[in-house]
Amino acid sequence: MAGAPHAMLTRIHPVVKLAVCTVWLVAAVLVFAASFQIATIAIAVVLLVAIERRPPLFVLALMVPFALFGIGMLTTTALFREEADFALRVAAEAPFGSAAVSAGVVLFLRAIACGMVSAVFVLTTDPAGLVKALMAQCRLSPRVGYALFSAMLLVPDLAAEAQQIRLARAMRSSRPPRRVPGPFETASLVVPLLAFAIRRAGRAAISMETRGLAQGAPRTILGAPVPSRRDAVFAASAMLLLAALVQAA
Repeated sequence: MAGAPHAMLTRIHPVVKLAVCTVWLVAAVLVFAASFQIATIAIAVVLLVAIERRPPLFVLALMVPFALFGIGMLTTTALFREEADFALRVAAEAPFGSAAVSAGVVLFLRAIACGMVSAVFVLTTDPAGLVKALMAQCRLSPRVGYALFSAMLLVPDLAAEAQQIRLARAMRSSRPPRRVPGPFETASLVVPLLAFAIRRAGRAAISMETRGLAQGAPRTILGAPVPSRRDAVFAASAMLLLAALVQAA
């Protein structure tokens, strides 16, 4: 039972989790209130730290890119006054000083909130399980599903191919490779990596044809997640919590 809380979110059906996170993201965009954004961030942090057992420093590091994006929106709104009339009207009564600063703070918090909701979904969802669930429950085309599987495998293969090219060049020049490639070395990797990706795309197209993915016959999807009562409880709880937060905002 000790591992049950840790696996709670990962055991939720991917399509249900995607729908809940999408609705929450829409609410984060539409509800222009700092309290709602702060509550969303707090819930995401609790889910990742307390339930998924992610290190707090890791969660804080996840916020950094979204915070940087939010700071840009904050400074643009507060300093250059490029805010919308709706933002000013809603933020006029917020306790952050001027309306421009209030709107900027809410936009800053919104960027972090949307990023953390996305992080919760990404960190608790198996990509292969999501694709299989979309094929099984949402009738995603097998051709599209196989293309997504190929893309998921291509990304790490591209990184490995780039590392092999760098090592081969370092051995030829009798110099150790740099830990981080410079701009000129990065530009020189574009053509061979593009050729590698084109070869992989051709093989993927041949594999699609040999597997009969162009045909419309019913297909069996092995290992596809199956919806359960747990998913309904999760969705209902999340929607009730969201409605309460929207009402409180």
